[in-house]
Amino acid sequence: MSALTQSFILHFGEMGSKWGFNRTVGQILGLMIITEEMINAEQIAKTLSISRGNVSMALKELQSWRLVKTVHIQGDRKEYYTGIGDIWTMAFTVMEERRKREVEPTLTALRDVLLAEATDDKDKYAQQRVKELHDLLEQASVWSDEFQKMDAKNLQRLVKLGTGVGKVISIKDKLRKK
Repeated sequence: MSALTQSFILHFGEMGSKWGFNRTVGQILGLMIITEEMINAEQIAKTLSISRGNVSMALKELQSWRLVKTVHIQGDRKEYYTGIGDIWTMAFTVMEERRKREVEPTLTALRDVLLAEATDDKDKYAQQRVKELHDLLEQASVWSDEFQKMDAKNLQRLVKLGTGVGKVISIKDKLRKK
């Protein structure tokens, strides 16, 4: 493995822990992103110097996130693995899974707080703040749904437009301060 590849995989492992999965899962996902051909569990274990059992558990985790698919090759008893598609597809899949695992349960908990009867002014204030948080998360979910319906080219244009808008706003803010 080249130094460039190793550096990327190690960094992807560290980032994986920030995105909701452990370092080994992140490293395997990183390996799959930069490996053109399908790869089996033994190859993964050897390449990353990790146990076959750890690879197996990590692959199951990646499959539960819908980031990896299993491929069978006729005449070969081994299972091979590959990523689910391009980077945009993977990013949206992670966003969708995180929404299902984190945002939706949080929205349910927030709705429960909003449905409870406030007994005093402190409760009313707390409910107002919870409603603001609920509305923000709800809107983010709607945006996420809309983004996922877009094709990659239009989404890339939208993202580039967003960075341009941010620059314009920054310039306007600087001009106002003068």
